[in-house]
Amino acid sequence: MDAKTNPFSPGAGTKPPELAGRDDLILAAEIGLDRIRSGRSAKSLIFYGLRGVGKTVLLNRIRQDADNRSFVTFHLEAPEGRSLPGILAPALRAVLIKLSRGAAAKDSVTRAMRALAGFVGAFKVKYSDIEVSINVEEELGLADSKDLDLDLSDLLSAIGMAALQKKTAVVLFVDEIQYVPESQLASLIVALHSTSQQGLPITMVAAGLPQILGQTGRAKSYAERLFQFVHVDKLTEDAARDALCIPVADAGEAISDEAVRAILDATQCYPYFLQEWGKHSWNLADRSPISKSDVEAATVEALAELDASFFRVRFDRLTPSERKYLRAMAELGPGPHRSGDIAVALGRTASGVAPTRNSLIRKGMVYSPAHGDTAFTVPLFDAFMKRTIPDLASL
Repeated sequence: MDAKTNPFSPGAGTKPPELAGRDDLILAAEIGLDRIRSGRSAKSLIFYGLRGVGKTVLLNRIRQDADNRSFVTFHLEAPEGRSLPGILAPALRAVLIKLSRGAAAKDSVTRAMRALAGFVGAFKVKYSDIEVSINVEEELGLADSKDLDLDLSDLLSAIGMAALQKKTAVVLFVDEIQYVPESQLASLIVALHSTSQQGLPITMVAAGLPQILGQTGRAKSYAERLFQFVHVDKLTEDAARDALCIPVADAGEAISDEAVRAILDATQCYPYFLQEWGKHSWNLADRSPISKSDVEAATVEALAELDASFFRVRFDRLTPSERKYLRAMAELGPGPHRSGDIAVALGRTASGVAPTRNSLIRKGMVYSPAHGDTAFTVPLFDAFMKRTIPDLASL
């Protein structure tokens, strides 16, 4: 079939042709944001789940909807090695520029810009990755104490006051939030708590790996009351069928029931993998409908592409000891696994391999779904480790 008309679009955060199975999550976010803007209380949202479940796609869709409904939004990704002030400062400057348009609330926007100037001046030395200058005179005593808890609270409050006077709401969209250092995450929680208590129209919608649950709890014990944590899982079979069949039908083609079943089995209904298998199955099919044999051939190509990119980029970041730890996990199966069982597979004690496990958690490769358990954050990674390193004893 013609690759030029292939509807499937695997990619990091790339919008799928059919965003199936997420309507309830999108509606919940819409309700929460509308409540914030109208002066009613609503918790900030944190979507959490494994790699490949579509958290970034969901975040982008909610932000697009918010933009279309005249919210003031900004999006940032929390990369490893960057400070929270370093990624917030330029984004908040962009928010204030948006708020400054029009005649209303000029004074409150100017004060918020002064708060940002004080914030940048206070932390530019401590956090050397702040790469923004504010051409506004600082206001002495406003967000300039060099205490991140106090200053970020002052800054978000000033921005929230400007949004209130503009009769709008500001929404912070934060992806990969698990990479925000815990001490700085605590300051963000304090600041959002402060604006919530004041009834100001500023909130956050974030996405991260499952470890964000433990990180927020350790950062601030009241985080569970401030945030609504929403688990984003793989799709149900019905939603996965829609994600495959609707785009094919919209393109004027068909896919057999046996082919759909084969893709669901191979992908375990993870949205990213559905796009990969859909793409390869379409390209390899000589004619419509796409058949089970087309899917079987596509599976070989899809795994080869994933091994060379999606899995490989994560594997290449690992140290030899981390690779050995993950290969031992893979030996035990998909997981989750007791940390002690992994240590036994390595011929070590649990305490002896704890530093390696902690390092893998920091890198976002594994997480702890329950005390003493360890699981992959990347679906199907156990099979990749076995393909890449066939024999654990060789390490």
